[in-house]
Amino acid sequence: MRFALCFLLLILAAPVATAQAGFYYPPRGADWETRSPESLGLDEAAIAEAVDFARANEYSGSRDLRRAILEGFEREPYHELLGPVKKRGGPAGLILKNGYVVASWGDTRRVDMTFSVTKSFLSTVAGLAADRGLLRSVDDPVSEYIWDGTFAGEHNSGITWSHLLQQNSDWTGSLWGLHDWADRPPREGGIDDWKHRELRTPGTVMEYNDVRVNVLAYALTHLWRQPLPRVLKEELMDPVGASATWRWFGYDHAWTVVDGLKMQSVTGGGHSGGGIFISAEDMARFGLLFLSDGSWEGEQLLSPGWIEQAVSPSAPNPNYGFMWWLNRPGSRQWEGVPESVYYAAGFGGNFIVVCPEQDLVMVLRWLEPSRIGEFVGKVFEGI
Repeated sequence: MRFALCFLLLILAAPVATAQAGFYYPPRGADWETRSPESLGLDEAAIAEAVDFARANEYSGSRDLRRAILEGFEREPYHELLGPVKKRGGPAGLILKNGYVVASWGDTRRVDMTFSVTKSFLSTVAGLAADRGLLRSVDDPVSEYIWDGTFAGEHNSGITWSHLLQQNSDWTGSLWGLHDWADRPPREGGIDDWKHRELRTPGTVMEYNDVRVNVLAYALTHLWRQPLPRVLKEELMDPVGASATWRWFGYDHAWTVVDGLKMQSVTGGGHSGGGIFISAEDMARFGLLFLSDGSWEGEQLLSPGWIEQAVSPSAPNPNYGFMWWLNRPGSRQWEGVPESVYYAAGFGGNFIVVCPEQDLVMVLRWLEPSRIGEFVGKVFEGI
C-alpha cells in the first residue's frame, strides 16, 4: 500500500517537474545561452523585423536624463532632482523563449535608470513579505503596522496595502518634503485647487503618483526592518543569478531609523532621481522568474499565489494590478495581443513584458513609449 501511494504521488508530481525542466535558467555570470528563433518555433524574419523596429524607434527624449526628467515633469510645482541620475545609453533589449535568448540588440549589460519599472520590483518586495508572514493580508490597513502618524487620520487610516499596491489609495500628506497633490497634478486648476481637493474613498480611483509609491516603500522598509535593496538582493536577485551591478537608490535626504540603524528609504521610480539602476539582462532574469511562476531551478522564491494576485485587475482600473500593467480590455490594451500578457513600464521606454501562454519575456530599453504595443504585436506575428 505504501509503495502504491508513493508511486501515485510521483505520477501526480510529474507534470510540474516536466514544466520546470522545459525552462532554461541562465547561470550566474555566464553568457546567456542563445537559440535561433526557428529552433523554438518562432519565425526568424518576424523577430528580426521586431528588433529592427526597436532600433529605429528610440525614445525621443534627451540621452541626458537630467534634462529629459526636468522637461518631462515641468508642470509639477516645486519639482526638482533629489536623487541620483545617470545619462542613458541607446536602444537595447532581449527576447527570451523558454528562457533562451532568441534575439538581443544594443548593450544588454549596460546599467541604466529604469524609472517606474522599479514599481514592479517594489510590489514584489511586498509579495516576499506576504510569503514570509510579515504581511498577514494585503487587505489589512497599513496603520495596523505603521503607527508613526504616516497613516493617521480618518482618511489615511483606512488605506490598505492593496490600495497602495494598486495606486488607488488617495493617500494625502507629504513625504521627504514632497506633497501628494504636487505629483502629476490635473490639467485644470492651480495650487489652491490641488491642495484642497475632495479626497476619494480608497480603492475607488486609480491615480499614478510617486509620492504615494514612496510611502509604500517607506512602510515596507519598516515592515522588513531592513533596507529594501538588501531584501531584494538576498531574497531574489542573488538566487536568480543577477549581476553585482544593479543598484536601488532613494532621495539623498530620505533616511529613516529602524532598530537604532539609519537606513535609506528607496523610491519606486525616478522622476525626481533614484529608483533602480539595472541592466537589461538583470531585468530579463526578473521577468523570467515571473514567467516560471516564481520558481528558479526548482527553488520557489516567490509564491504563484502572489503572482496571481499581482497580475489581477484592480476594480478602478482593469489595466493595472499590483504595480504591473495588464493587457486587459481597457484604455491600455494592445490590439492582437493575448489578455494574459502583463508588463512593467517606466519613463523613457523601459519595459519588461511577460507572456505566460507563449513562454516569452521581452525586455526593452529606450523604446519610444507609444510604440511598445506595435513592437509586441510584431513579435506575436512571429509565433
